[in-house]
This record gives sequence, structure tokens and C-alpha cells, in this order.
Amino acid sequence: MAEALADGGTKSAAQKGGAGPSPGLFEQLGAVADAVLYEGYLLYPYRRSSTKNRVRWQFGVLFPRDWVEADGPVTPGVSGSADSWYQQTECLLRVRRPDSARVRVRVRYLQMQRKQVEEAGRHVESLHGDDGTVHLTFDEALPRECEIEAPLDELLQGGRTVTVGAAAGEDVEPLPDDAGRVVRSREEIRAETAVIAERLSDGLCRIRVRTTNTAPAPPPRTPRDEALRRALIATHTLLGGDGVEFVSLIDPPADLETPVRACRNEFTFPVLGGEAGDTGPVLLSAPIILPDHPQVAPESPGDLHDAAEIDEILTLRTMLLTDEEKREARATDPRAAAILDRVDTMPQEVFERLHGAVRSLTPAAPATASADRSPGAVGSPAPAALASVSADRLPHALRPPAPFTPTASADRPAWWQEGADDGLSPTSDTVLVDGVPLGGGSRVRLRPRGRGADAQDMFLAGRTAEVAAVFHDVDGSVHLAVTLDDDPAAELNNWYGRFHYFRPDELEPFEHAGSPDEPSAPAPAAAPPRHTSDSETPAAEAE
Repeated sequence: MAEALADGGTKSAAQKGGAGPSPGLFEQLGAVADAVLYEGYLLYPYRRSSTKNRVRWQFGVLFPRDWVEADGPVTPGVSGSADSWYQQTECLLRVRRPDSARVRVRVRYLQMQRKQVEEAGRHVESLHGDDGTVHLTFDEALPRECEIEAPLDELLQGGRTVTVGAAAGEDVEPLPDDAGRVVRSREEIRAETAVIAERLSDGLCRIRVRTTNTAPAPPPRTPRDEALRRALIATHTLLGGDGVEFVSLIDPPADLETPVRACRNEFTFPVLGGEAGDTGPVLLSAPIILPDHPQVAPESPGDLHDAAEIDEILTLRTMLLTDEEKREARATDPRAAAILDRVDTMPQEVFERLHGAVRSLTPAAPATASADRSPGAVGSPAPAALASVSADRLPHALRPPAPFTPTASADRPAWWQEGADDGLSPTSDTVLVDGVPLGGGSRVRLRPRGRGADAQDMFLAGRTAEVAAVFHDVDGSVHLAVTLDDDPAAELNNWYGRFHYFRPDELEPFEHAGSPDEPSAPAPAAAPPRHTSDSETPAAEAE
């Protein structure tokens, strides 16, 4: 039988059977999953009075259906920042041990908790104790999770649906000297998760996990802050198992590209955890688009609830809060108080680690000169990153052309040395791609590589563009700045110097792509988007 254990000890299904999954399977993604759970929970300066902390709960929010669809049906998409009443994960599963394969699913979310300060039986927004302690009315949240475990054969024979809700409750905290009390109240969360499997071929299945808010809806015009009391917040799902492994939806094996594209993920997007590779034993489906194998930086001493910000900057700013601001932050939420305690007591060596780390350096290889060098041509060694992905592993629309010919001089000074920029001219330099010199004014078709490309670049695959300049990066690589032919803001972007940047192996000269008058093709619906850096931000440049 499948089993489901909700936080707090409530049981939603019957007995456990067979060998359980590997210990610590989900703990591999614990820090990342917690970062997803509390992303945006409370933002710097961590005070209730801050404007940004008056509009909260932006990711993975599942409301009662009739309330969220009062003005029309929700629009499915992978973005978890849109409010919905359900969340659906679909992914591929390779079966390694058919006779004993088991699947384990953990659904996690936050349950909103209203913290109400009372004085003499009256609701108040704040209360100052005789000892100087401040108590503020504010909305908190409690983590909830439900775990489902079932043999794969059972999921193939109709699946399993379990309750993943949370009970209503109220906790009362009397304040010292009978100054008042703090009442924390929670409404019941009603929800269920259905897990079903479909066999696609021998040794390959598709798994669907669908979590739905089944609570009765509040009146249609109920404010969002009130409707949140019946919502699942920051909902996300962890999948693992024994005798199975999951397939990357971002960079799948070539023979699984078609079934990967058939997966329908709505208001969430699944990525692999664990060690790097195109398959793995554990998967995280989150309302925030992440890359495969996401990690929290080991230098980070704790969550600041804003993973897109730089820890060092937030830490410095938090240190500089005034005493009054810190008092308000501590009174706002216990998690804010924990951040202040960590920052105020942070050892110098821990703080110094926040200044930065380099993890992407590779051994430098001298560039070789090309016998087919054109005047003014420059280049760099072929990117080492391509060695890890063969072209036949990539979708056809995303395969790069033949590698460009490097033409840089091997005796050029390192970028930090005097004279490193001598002879470089971004607007007139060229780089050879398939024997064609590309530089300012060249026409190209965009072919973003399948692994490591920017999420936005995936949508530009197949589009035509004009090269504006050739830039050399401090790591010895080359990027070409381009403007899209069909971009209505191209002239304005050129004036500002805003471009899209691509490596030479991501561009196809028109001599190979077709007629220069050929219109720009729409991006193919191929690779799922991945969460990386801004496509309009190049690597560090040495012009």
C-alpha cells in the first residue's frame, strides 16, 4: 500500500510495505528545497512597515478553485508566480529494477498563520511591554509536508490519491505582567495529491504528480490576504525512489527528446538533484525555474529569503540597520530575528567568505593560429564546455554548426597585463565560423547550445540577427554581440549598447543558413526554459 504522512503526525493512507527508499535521498536537496519554501517570505529590511513586506507569498500559491477562477480560468504555464488552484508535475522515469521499483513523493508547502496581538481583549497592531519588548500583529507561516510512497506497479495500475492538507488550530501566548496576549490562528487547508504512472516502453514510464486545493472558496471578492488563509503557499514537490532514476527535462538523452517534450508541467518545473548528469535519483519540482542540480553556495551561512540577491550585500545592509529598525524587525517575525542574530554574531572569517568564490576556472590552453586567417581576424580556443556534450545529443534546432576556427595569437599578453587590449577592435574584428569571417554587419542565424545556454536564449533559437561587435572575455573566450532582425527596439538598443551575446559556435553564417533575405524563423518549442543569468549580460569583457 502507499503511505502518506503529513506534518504533525496525521496519516492519510495505510500501511507501509517493502524496502523503503535510500536514506537521505531528499536530504540531498534539503537546503535548496528550504530556500524555495521560504523565497520571498520576508525581504530586507525585514520590517513589517516595509512596503515590499506588505505584498507577500508570490510563488507556488494554490488557492481554492472558485476563488482564483472568479474572473476566468487560470492559464497553465511553467511559471509558479501565477496564482492557481493546482500544480502538476510530469517527468520521465527509467526503471532499473522492475520487480522492486518504488516511487517516493514529498509535497511541501507553507500554511499561513495569523499572529494577532491583543490588549485587554481588543485587537491591536502593536503592543510595547514594560521591558521594552515590542509585539506586532503580522502573518507568519508554518511548514507542512506529506510523504507518499508506493510500488511503481501500483501507480501503473491506477495511481494513488492522498490527503495533503493541514488542520486548523489556535495557539495563545500570554504576555508578561498581564500586558496582553498573542493569538496565532490557522484555518484548515484541504488539499490532495494524485500520483499516477504511465508505461511508455520497456523500462520507461511517465510519472504525474498533481496537487489540488480542494477547500471551499471564500466569497469571490474576498481580498487576497484573506484568501491566503485557505491556500497552500510555496508549494513544491520532491520525487525519488528505489530501482528508478529520473530523466532531465532540460538536457535529456537524445533518444528521449520526444517523450520529454510531451511532459506537461503546469505552475511548476522539475529539475534533477544530486550529481551532474542527464539522469538522477532525485528530482525537485519547484514554482521557481531552476537549473538541473541546483545548489546553495557553501559559503552562505544561512537563508536570507532572497536567493536572487547577493549574501554579502544583504548582510552588510542588515548590519547597518538602526537599533530602532532592528527592534521592529525582531518584533515582526521570529525568522527575521534569527537573521539579525546570525548577522550580529557572524565571525569575521565567515563574513570574508561571502566576498566571492570562483568555481568555473579551467586550465588555460594556448590558441593556435589558423592558416586561413583573414585581415583583422581574431579568435579564441574552442570552448572546453562543448567537449562535455556531443552535437548528436542536442535537439536538431539547437545543434551548433561546425566549430569555428580559432585565430588568436598564442603570444598575446594575459588580460591583466599591459598591452592586452592592443590590436583589439570590437567593431572591426572578425572571428571565423565554418570558414566565414563574422564581424560587425554579418548576418547570422542563432543556434543556442543545448547545455549551459541562457533561458531566454532558448526562445531565440532559429531567429536571424546582425552582428554588431566581437568581444574578448578575460577568460580567453569570444562573444559576438547581435541584434535581432525582427526586434522593433533594435535601433534603440543599439543606441544604448544593449545586445544579445552568443559564442561563435552558437551562430550560423548565412552562407550556411540560407538566403540573407530569408525571414526570421520563430523559436522552436524545443527545450524547456532553464533558470540562469540574464541573456543580455555578457561575460566580463576586455575590450
